[in-house]
Amino acid sequence: MIGPSIRRRLVLLVLASIAIVWGGALASSYRQAIHEVAAWERARLAELAQMLALLDSTNLMTLANARIDVREEERGGEPGASDLDDDDTLPRDALFQVRAANGAILAGSPQLHALAAWDLPLPPASGSQDVTLGGQLYHSFTLRETALGHSVRVFEPANTRSDLVSGVASRIARPTLIALPVLAVLVWLSIGWSLAPLKVLSAAIRSRDINRMEPVGIGRTPLEVRPLVDAINQMLARLHHARELERAFTADAAHELKTPLAAIKVQAQVALAEPDIALQRLAMERVVQGVDRSARLAEQLLLLARLDVQEKLPTEPLRPAAIAKDTLLANRRNAQQKHINVMLVGDMLAEIDAEPVLIGILLDNLLDNAIKYGRSGGTVEVAVRRADEQVQLIVRDDGPGVAPDDLARLTNRFFRATGNQATGSGLGLSIVARITEHFGASLQLGAGIGDQGLAVRVSFPAYRATR
Repeated sequence: MIGPSIRRRLVLLVLASIAIVWGGALASSYRQAIHEVAAWERARLAELAQMLALLDSTNLMTLANARIDVREEERGGEPGASDLDDDDTLPRDALFQVRAANGAILAGSPQLHALAAWDLPLPPASGSQDVTLGGQLYHSFTLRETALGHSVRVFEPANTRSDLVSGVASRIARPTLIALPVLAVLVWLSIGWSLAPLKVLSAAIRSRDINRMEPVGIGRTPLEVRPLVDAINQMLARLHHARELERAFTADAAHELKTPLAAIKVQAQVALAEPDIALQRLAMERVVQGVDRSARLAEQLLLLARLDVQEKLPTEPLRPAAIAKDTLLANRRNAQQKHINVMLVGDMLAEIDAEPVLIGILLDNLLDNAIKYGRSGGTVEVAVRRADEQVQLIVRDDGPGVAPDDLARLTNRFFRATGNQATGSGLGLSIVARITEHFGASLQLGAGIGDQGLAVRVSFPAYRATR
């Protein structure tokens, strides 16, 4: 399932945010415009009332027969007659009425008769007031006790103010509505330009394959995407490492299995061609021995391959002496065949934090090597000792030992010390070294019993129980 477009999502989020902010600004401006227009119109009505208060009776009567177009006043013209609207029930002109001090009406707009407002009582004081005339709302302003002793009242339809506010809002909103699509195009292009490095990165990743796993270059990659590039490079490094391990394993397996398989084939051919039953049996026994060696070699190769890619295993407190005891029992037959005395000594209660199966494999390889390469009738000692917050596993023998020049190479895969007649794969100590590394332990090689043979010392941190 394809996820939503980042570009489209960003454009929508940016435009939505801008629209919300602009909408709030427009609403605030609209409310402010309403207040300002209302104040302006109240001032205009007051000015109109003051102007009417200065007219004499003759001018008032002349003006009474005309209609005051407020829109004409807004354009700066003098008050005068204007054309009547087609619909007289919804007048848009200002109306007025002037009364003497005794309340007698001196002059007024004839339309007040039609609106049944000719005898409308005056408010008790000067000021603004909203009134309903003929079912329509009017804003009015009353000026009491002028210099001539008159009272002037001016009326204006409320929809005049609404039209003015709508015009102001329209002038504010129109540029915004025009700018929004333009802004959408600019945002779309800007985000597309900002995301262009992702296309370059995508092409670089797409070009990687099993034969090309070099890291992806950072280049002009945006800062926010660099953690992703780093993660991809780490993954490529792990894949490259796994690929190299696979190649090494394949090459090692092919090289090491070639010789024993060829020997098995030769012995099988000898058994088939040999008429003597005893010689046939001897050849078949050698076939079985060759199969056993090949199986052991394959098992060790697979174990090394698993250790190379194995993540940290869950550990538990364990006693190496108990595992060593089981390992000694498993290798008793091999030791008896060479009349080797195998003994377990040291601290039987010492504990380490490790994985029991791997510790068993480690001890099995050490003991197998000690018996295989030790002298007949000799001694192999397995010791567990505690020293300086460490638990040491020591396996040593009194055999012919290893030349000093070969000690540093014993843990290399498939290395076999010179002058050793015993057959082996050369993987035992490689497995021991890999398990030692897995648990963060240390490995030391040195002289064995009585400065003869070989001693292998693996030092683990001692286990400490936490409360």
